[in-house]
Amino acid sequence: MTYEEVVGKAKQAVKKIDTTAIKEHSAIEIDIEGEGEGAFYVELDNGKAVVEPYEYYDNDCKIRTDAATLADLLAGKLDAVAALSEGKLVVEGDMEKAVSLAAALKSAPAKKSTAPAKKPATKKPASTAKKPAAKKPATKKKA
Repeated sequence: MTYEEVVGKAKQAVKKIDTTAIKEHSAIEIDIEGEGEGAFYVELDNGKAVVEPYEYYDNDCKIRTDAATLADLLAGKLDAVAALSEGKLVVEGDMEKAVSLAAALKSAPAKKSTAPAKKPATKKPASTAKKPAAKKPATKKKA
């Protein structure tokens, strides 16, 4: 996975966050090691959540992990606490800010389908109105 793909996945995941629950500022730098190596940040601030492909020098905390672990975390396949206890990620700085990001991502709604729902086929009811009778040609009476 490339760095651009990692950042793209993070941006998609953050778009799903319920931003109405974000009441305080958090700046979390995420450092990817190995494949897809690079740094980006997630900023949560008073109803906004953004991901940008830059380092955030005045961050509240840093999370170091690899691209595969981050992808599993973002997809909900791996719990952040389990990843931390297994050594798959390291948090430096304010642990509460990392927990708030994990909680926001975990509470994100499931992806909605963008395909329009198919309507079941319905038969039109037979018309109950009578059709007017076809006009018959006028016939002459014989005298």
